[in-house]
Amino acid sequence: MKNIIKKTAVLIVFAAMLLAGCTGLFEEIDTNPLALNEVPPTNMLANVLRSTAEEFGGEKDVFGTFAGYLVKIQYPDDMSGFTPNNNSYGNKWYRCYYNNTQLNKMLESVQEDAQIAYVAKIWQIYLWQYLVDAWGDVPYFDAFKGAEGILTPKYDKQEEIYPDLLARLKTIADAIAANPGSGEIGDGDFIYDGDIKKWQKFCNSLRLRIAMRISGVAPDLAKSTIEEICGNSVKYPYIDANDSGCIFWWPGAAPYEEMWYEDESSRPDNFGIFDILINHLKDMEDPRIGVIAQPANDGEFRGYQNGAPTVENFSTISHIGRKYALDPKGFTPFYKACESYFIIAEAAMLGWNVGMTAVQAYEKAVLLSMEENDVTTANANAYLAGKGKWDNTNDRIWEEMWVALFKENHEAWSLYRRTGVPRDNYVTIRSIYGTAHNSQPFRAPYRQNEYLYNKEQLDVALQGIVDYGWGKQLWWDKRTGVK
Repeated sequence: MKNIIKKTAVLIVFAAMLLAGCTGLFEEIDTNPLALNEVPPTNMLANVLRSTAEEFGGEKDVFGTFAGYLVKIQYPDDMSGFTPNNNSYGNKWYRCYYNNTQLNKMLESVQEDAQIAYVAKIWQIYLWQYLVDAWGDVPYFDAFKGAEGILTPKYDKQEEIYPDLLARLKTIADAIAANPGSGEIGDGDFIYDGDIKKWQKFCNSLRLRIAMRISGVAPDLAKSTIEEICGNSVKYPYIDANDSGCIFWWPGAAPYEEMWYEDESSRPDNFGIFDILINHLKDMEDPRIGVIAQPANDGEFRGYQNGAPTVENFSTISHIGRKYALDPKGFTPFYKACESYFIIAEAAMLGWNVGMTAVQAYEKAVLLSMEENDVTTANANAYLAGKGKWDNTNDRIWEEMWVALFKENHEAWSLYRRTGVPRDNYVTIRSIYGTAHNSQPFRAPYRQNEYLYNKEQLDVALQGIVDYGWGKQLWWDKRTGVK
């Protein structure tokens, strides 16, 4: 990441500001004369981006398993994490609302057309999209209204939230297109180094993502959104190359090391690669296998059956590849460039006017994923001419998208729930619910504090939900035969 020293300093200054303060009668004595009276907006942005990457970038044993990527091999826990607990689920819920609160506070101190205001509003939508994708119905329209006396906000339906998110993103997209904004984003922009044009691309890319998510239940809105973006890429540019992907790069010095690296350093044998992912990569002769995974001690790539008894020798199982888990200066992805083209390929299959054919978009997406995984152009083209050749099916798009989204676990889990791909994804064979369920969870369990402090409103949202994560499917999850 560029300007690492300067940006790390922003984090240190922010931490110092949090520690500086006063206590009771000793306020004057205890006040740090070096502390700032007000937090600069760019420092607040820095904290929110880091907080998001820290919480969402470390989701190995929750959404990484649900997506069909990772499994525990050293400390299998019978998937007890399906029940509400603040470590696995509650903290993610909390970070979504906490970070939104921080961004609301920041927006009070900046001009409406300031570039940093645009960034804050875009990131708020990203947080909301993450939240509603994971939990379904959530407090949305009445959230953050404590000053108005609303302390137990109602849970809003997904079919009302998603259209509002798209409307908000379009407003931001139109505003940036008309006026790139005033001022500077500052050193707190750990993702795009203050480049508002790249944030503009991320804004429209989120529109693509959300539109395709709801395409099976709100096809008219999805179609109009995607066609508007693809039909005017000058006004509505989207992420179309790896150098504009929304990626958080870690400084690499403690305590700001990449989350998977931090975990692997302390517990190197905790996670292996899910057998369904290894089997798919081997069957497809996919050149990304050596980047996504490490070979076992005998040189073979070997996955682990989710929930199988602990193996005696952990080195017989493929671990996470070095690029993804063994670099302290590694990355947390929020949106990869290939995703745009997988979405466009699917839209083309629906007959929508997106300016290119499905095969063109598909091949572009695969090549971007190969490039991102350090696969040579020659090997990437060989793959597209071989096992990865376009076969005019949605499953080919979805399977390739699933592989390409590796480490963007939450998004891959959403892909699975919307499309059923990977088709062989299964619940752990040691589930605490036995054989009651044949699919990974439909949703994340609600936070424990919601049961304690907002139970009356929560009870409405809980109708139809069983075993915390199953029962009623999300609005856009139209799969059949799952339980």
